[in-house]
Amino acid sequence: MNTTHLHRPDVLVIGGGIGGLSAALALTRQGLRVRLYEQAAEFGEVGAGLQIAPNCTRILDDYGLLDEAVQLGVLPEHVIMKDALDATELTRVDLRDMQRRYGFPYMVIHRSDLHGVLLRGCERAGVELVTRTRCESYENVEGGARVTFADGRTDEAEVVIAADGLHSVARTLLVDDEPVNSAYVSYRGTVPFAQVRANEVHEKDVVLYVGPHCHFVQYPLRGGRMFNQVAVFRSPKALAGEDDWGTPDELDRAFEGTCEQVQKGLPLMWRDRWWRMLDREPLMTWVSGRVALLGDAAHPPLQYMAQGAVMAVEDGWVLARHVGAQRAKRFAGGSGVDWGTALDAYEAVRPEHCRRVVLTARTWGDLWHQVGAEREQRNAVMRSRDTYDYSFMDWIYGPTALAPDQEPEMYPTIPPASVEI
Repeated sequence: MNTTHLHRPDVLVIGGGIGGLSAALALTRQGLRVRLYEQAAEFGEVGAGLQIAPNCTRILDDYGLLDEAVQLGVLPEHVIMKDALDATELTRVDLRDMQRRYGFPYMVIHRSDLHGVLLRGCERAGVELVTRTRCESYENVEGGARVTFADGRTDEAEVVIAADGLHSVARTLLVDDEPVNSAYVSYRGTVPFAQVRANEVHEKDVVLYVGPHCHFVQYPLRGGRMFNQVAVFRSPKALAGEDDWGTPDELDRAFEGTCEQVQKGLPLMWRDRWWRMLDREPLMTWVSGRVALLGDAAHPPLQYMAQGAVMAVEDGWVLARHVGAQRAKRFAGGSGVDWGTALDAYEAVRPEHCRRVVLTARTWGDLWHQVGAEREQRNAVMRSRDTYDYSFMDWIYGPTALAPDQEPEMYPTIPPASVEI
């Protein structure tokens, strides 16, 4: 093995984002030796705010990290949906009541802060962290899997977890596909709260303005000291097949005619960067021998359900629970994990749930961006919703991340063929 490391770990994790760190931490907590590789020179995350629902905060609590995360984030009081044209309220979710229902809070946190919480958790747990190392290929070998890096070095372990993102190299072991372009673009911007206080923004809520082919999100961050905004719109240049799409001029045109609150927020968006909104068709096979996909490598979603980072955290937690259930049942040597059974169990649980999230996210995006008579119909349906009706979210926020000792008795599972709004 052409590597500078002195010992062979039980697990290699490729990718030092939120999903990779969560998986490394979860597996280390099961007593495994984990080595994590990140291609960047140092660990970090770009972007702005994340919404972290109860199906993720319960995992952070299990990791012993929830208190630290809450100190860095905000526990908002409501999620409020408004019409982006006239600013009228359509519906809301009482997040304090939601916490009582699901047992854990709904939190908003800066992406880099959550990443830092998980990174420090990995350091304390003893995960071996390696930077400046880009993985170029994966292969199965006797007794495990091997990765090859850009500089020619290799490394091996009993299993390799590929948390290598939207453009995953490992995914090519399973399918020859490309990201799906939604033709929508996301702009972000985070500013000191004092800069927006005069705009009469909500100080303790997540507010979503839904408009024709666009939406706008606002919420506080970092204990209320910062304010996060997200602007999403459909790009005419993308629809026309032009390469230079999503530019600031399109941003401004997309939000013409929206309400005063949105107009006050637009000048505060970052204008030097934007994110094209891509996903992939659901993939139901995530494991190739001893190489397993995790996070966006397996299921990159559109952002409408705020479940991308959450699903990645769930993946690592679920895999580790199955590993713990199988460890020492079969093998006397190595890590003592029956990896075949553990990976089969992981693949039996996660792909269907994540398929539903990916497809439902597309449906929610269509719903938010309605025009004309369909917009009026959507508004009527939303206004008729009972604030305390959780029927459309139990399957997401309830205990659907199944582990061997956890069955979803408390919340009903909505049939996969149904449409959730």
